[in-house]
Amino acid sequence: MPPKSDPPAPATSSSGGNDGSSGASLDPAFHLLLVVPFSFLRPPRLRLKLPSLTLPSPNVVFALLLLTYFMVVSGIVYDIIVEPPGIGSTQDPYTGSVRPVVFMSGRVNGQYIIEGLSSGFMFVLGGIGIILLDLALDRNRAKSVKVSYASAGVSSVVLAYVMSMLFIRIKIPAYLR
Repeated sequence: MPPKSDPPAPATSSSGGNDGSSGASLDPAFHLLLVVPFSFLRPPRLRLKLPSLTLPSPNVVFALLLLTYFMVVSGIVYDIIVEPPGIGSTQDPYTGSVRPVVFMSGRVNGQYIIEGLSSGFMFVLGGIGIILLDLALDRNRAKSVKVSYASAGVSSVVLAYVMSMLFIRIKIPAYLR
């Protein structure tokens, strides 16, 4: 013969009474406060128009994405948090004169504001060069336009690469020697 199971215990609320989650309250005053005001009050009939939003043009989206990319690779978040100076300075040991320094040499994890902006500009220039090279492959363009796009794209990519390597050599003097 199988053992008898105990009957389930009634569920009790932690507040000690009915918490109103079942929808019915035992208090008649609560019921009156819930029903009576809304029996004669009516919401006004408003004729509100929803605002119509138009999508931005592809050029605006491209410009916003390019600006966001520039700000991210330039280290704007670092500049806001750390607040480095815009440009540094160093004293010449022989003459004693103070001269400006754009790159924080020897520190990979630090930058001046101008250093970040110039490096970010070189990355964006390289990206625009790749976009121009892609535009040069369009079959529907005239040959002179394709040649112009290709030459501008190649020169942009080469300039961005050479300048970025120069920035790295200035930043880390013992790198790529």
